[in-house]
Amino acid sequence: MMRFGILGCGYVSDSYLATRGNHTGCSIVGCCDQDGTRTRKLSEFGQIRPFTSLDEMLNCPDVDAVINLTNPRSHFDTTMACLKAGKHVYSEKPIGITVQEAQELLDLSKRQGLQLATAPCSVLSPAAQTLGRAIESGLIGKVRLVYANFDDGMIAPFMKPWKWTNAIGVPWPAKDEFEVGCTFEHAGYFLSWLCAFFGSARKVTSFAGCLIPDKGIHVDRMAPDFTSGVLEFDAGVVARVTCGLVAPLDKSMTVIGDEGVLYIANLRDDMGNVWHKPREVSRWHARARNAIDKARHALGACLPQDWIGWVKYPELRKLPLVGDLKPVPGDPEHKRADFLRGPAELAASVAEMRPCRLPGELGVHMVEIIEALQYPGEGPVVLKTKL
Repeated sequence: MMRFGILGCGYVSDSYLATRGNHTGCSIVGCCDQDGTRTRKLSEFGQIRPFTSLDEMLNCPDVDAVINLTNPRSHFDTTMACLKAGKHVYSEKPIGITVQEAQELLDLSKRQGLQLATAPCSVLSPAAQTLGRAIESGLIGKVRLVYANFDDGMIAPFMKPWKWTNAIGVPWPAKDEFEVGCTFEHAGYFLSWLCAFFGSARKVTSFAGCLIPDKGIHVDRMAPDFTSGVLEFDAGVVARVTCGLVAPLDKSMTVIGDEGVLYIANLRDDMGNVWHKPREVSRWHARARNAIDKARHALGACLPQDWIGWVKYPELRKLPLVGDLKPVPGDPEHKRADFLRGPAELAASVAEMRPCRLPGELGVHMVEIIEALQYPGEGPVVLKTKL
């Protein structure tokens, strides 16, 4: 069993403790934070050991690996210290704030013979695996286009997100989130899926801007709160991706192929359904479907017209599910998410002496894509990293 220490007892830390019962191959033995009060609260919440410093955690023989939950701008220094101390690392996204940082950490992990794994782990969820199986099955034929969104809604200034707190009373890190940017914070949720399904991206064309410069609190610098880009993959697939804090809540993915469409409503719901709609086989078929749609609406059908003809892809019911995944406590979206799935995968890869399914190479590639999205060039950016 691999024994983990949590570094950083912030807003997301309690979520890593919520699904410990789902995973027998790893355990969380302790935690530490620069704020001693947060360390104490998380240790009491999870009944784990409070470490007074990172050095104390790294010198503890009972800690085999570290879950790095510090803020993104601290990931490089803290992960570097963990790797130099001989600890495997599972890092929250992004693993570095620049591709140079990410690559340096990956190179060090390889020299040390250690695993460097990257969040997010939702790509290993039943929802993502079901979507991947549906694509691989050829159900919708050759995939041509993907629409992927991660719009959080206009949370600031009106919703005052800096007042949100988790189960141990730690507030959402609004200042850091606004300074780092929603693309660095959230694009990994759809990029990890896209890379798993279609491999390396080779080119990015993007737009980025700050559409709401006053979020309601003071920040030292405001990162873009809206980015939209087009990714071209080596597999020939094109993806239009969007991250933002302006448009209404939408965390969906739509995969369009020659023979139909696949859709998932929420990338953050590990247990979400995958929907399938076949291609209209003829003009008359489309007209008949439209007539049925109108009749359904006339009779008071509860689904919007566009949903007529969609069917649930059944593969999800055949996948082995671990534990009874409940909504994350206090989460306004009521998403069902197993945050510990990632560390458990790292532990399993070490125990089974196989490559990790959330490898550092993926983390590096995602950082390069995110940099291209958040800091657009004058034209398309040709990517250098590969999976």
